[in-house]
Amino acid sequence: MSARAPDPARLAQSIKDWGHELGFQQVGIAGIDLHEHEAHLQRWLAAGYQGEMDYMAAHGDKRSRPAELVPGTLRVVSLRMDYLPGDTRMAKRLAAPEQAYLSRYALGRDYHKLIRKRLQQLAERIQGEIGPFGYRAFVDSAPVLEKALAEQAGLGWIGKNTLLLNKKAGSWFFLGELYVDLPLPMDAPHAGEHCGRCTACLDACPTGAFVGPKVLDARRCISYLTIELKGPIPVELRPLIGNRVFGCDDCQLVCPWNRFARPTAESDFQPRHGLDNAELAALFLWSEAEFLARSEGSPLRRAGYQRWLRNLAVGLGNAPSTVPVLAALEARREHPSALVREHVLWALRRHGRD
Repeated sequence: MSARAPDPARLAQSIKDWGHELGFQQVGIAGIDLHEHEAHLQRWLAAGYQGEMDYMAAHGDKRSRPAELVPGTLRVVSLRMDYLPGDTRMAKRLAAPEQAYLSRYALGRDYHKLIRKRLQQLAERIQGEIGPFGYRAFVDSAPVLEKALAEQAGLGWIGKNTLLLNKKAGSWFFLGELYVDLPLPMDAPHAGEHCGRCTACLDACPTGAFVGPKVLDARRCISYLTIELKGPIPVELRPLIGNRVFGCDDCQLVCPWNRFARPTAESDFQPRHGLDNAELAALFLWSEAEFLARSEGSPLRRAGYQRWLRNLAVGLGNAPSTVPVLAALEARREHPSALVREHVLWALRRHGRD
């Protein structure tokens, strides 16, 4: 508990000011009652929509009960940070089937370390003001219902595509949380939703992963298939993936609220190694050493080299039958990994090369 009792309202405002100074675009303070979201999570898990993501169910109720995850927690400071680089010509890349499309959040450095460091700095600012207090920082790294907490903190509403939407920023942002044992005044939860009758995100999903508004079957989601899934990508879904080799942004690209998204000022989120304008065939020929060097400090590491090649093979199978595409696939026909070989042979069959 804190060493000396501060004025809660003044401290809450200071926390928001410090958060902005540290590069966060918005800061809100939420309570810890998430019972409505807990019920939604339980229904989602019961339907099996999490696929192989066993961690979604591995921690009992701690995900929806902050005080069980971190005993003593009274409030959650929820923060968002914009990540969209300047014009990376997303629609143009998707429309060029010989090019690789990577989710825009994955083009730069891994966001976890950057945001965690800023959250730690925020906690130290608070400690400098009031003395020692109980806290724990999270960045997509533990059983935390981050979107539910952000909605409770007034940062936006959960849209039909299950992402947090903000009227002034769309959805191109990361979320971070600071669980604290301080009785700070809570912000009002975001009032209402602003999706209306729009179903652009549900209609745009290449694999039809949305069961309905706010319900995503991860087993059909391209982000899950290219990042989380460890084994073969289901054959019937491969043609639908197109040239998306790490994640998918389609449901964000079509969201009208993303017209208001602003480019990030963070240099770490700018594209590295030309990944915003790379050919599938060129990436497929990276050696493992090249992959490890160029994915250092990058979200791409989560997939690992074999799954990186698996994803690229699917993209190449969906690409035009050009000389570079066919040559790249032939070069990997006898790859030592059974996972890679299987997807390469599928791709070659797509081009009439049995």
